[in-house]
Parts: sequence; C-alpha cells; structure tokens
Amino acid sequence: MPSFHQITLKTKRLLLRPLNEQDAPALFGIFSDPRVTRYLARGAWSSISLAQERIARDIEALSTGKYLCLGVVRRDDQTLVGECSLFNWLPQSRRAELGYALGHAAWGHGYINEALQALLEHGFSQLDLNRVEADIDPRNLASAKTLERLGFQKEGTLRERWIVGGEVSDTGLYGLLASDWRSRP
Repeated sequence: MPSFHQITLKTKRLLLRPLNEQDAPALFGIFSDPRVTRYLARGAWSSISLAQERIARDIEALSTGKYLCLGVVRRDDQTLVGECSLFNWLPQSRRAELGYALGHAAWGHGYINEALQALLEHGFSQLDLNRVEADIDPRNLASAKTLERLGFQKEGTLRERWIVGGEVSDTGLYGLLASDWRSRP
C-alpha cells in the first residue's frame, strides 16, 4: 500500500488535502448536520470528539496507505467544505470504494463534482485503480446525479441493506471502470 500523507490535489477552486486537528470544528459542523447525514449509513455526530477521533484515524490511515481521505477546501478562503475518500482498497483487484460528503452551505456550487473529478483522476492515473464503486441511498437523487455525471453506471440495488436510526433503506450500487473514465468526452 502506498503512503498518502503528503498528497495534495488542486483544482480550479479547491484544494484536496489531508485533514488535520484544526479541521475538527468544521468537520463536526458538517457531520452534525442532519441534512448532510440524512442518507449516510451513520447518524449525525453529537460531539466534537467524534470529529477528533475521525481525523486521528484518517491521519493514521494516510501514513499506512489503508485508505485515502482528503478534506475539500475552498482555495479562495481556505474553508473546509467537505471530504472525499477512497476506501475498502483491494490491491489485487485494483478496486476501491468512493465516499464523500459536503457541508450544506456548500451545496449547489459544483464543489463535490470538481473534487471527485480530481480524486478519481488521481485514483485511476496514479494509484492504478481499475474500478471504483459507490453505494448510495437511492433516495439521494443529488448524489445519484453526481455519480452519473462522473460516468458511474448504476449496477444494482441491495434491498433493505442499512438500518440507521431505526429507518430501513436500500442501497444503490454504482461502478466506474478505468476504461470508462479514460473514454469519457
């Protein structure tokens, strides 16, 4: 596994960089918002200590190459607006899963699409991934549109896969192949 601790990706408006301890308040603000966590497999955070623990895990994972989680930061004001990750890495199959979240105040500006383009390009070109998968709650239409815009294909539905806060939900499975990524217009 590669070490990811030095990685930084730049786009026109964004900087994707490892999270650090100073990001805890902003990360807590994102994941304590029920609008953001509505379709995630975990509920809203209730304590900043959850953000601090998450950042500590992410820093460790970056140094060991277990997974890659990057904060999404606006370049113009250095505000952390979200995060994106490649996780559940299977080197033999050259496959990983994609995760992402964006703070509510940053919705509707195209930030997550911009960030994921950079992360996917890095995954396919630098990490030699052959396949990236995503699983989302099918009711999250904005996330489905984001994935489809990036070239992901919906490959199936797993019925009643998650129970979060007592609510049962399905999973929509999406996949993107390196060959699809390279041949996109």
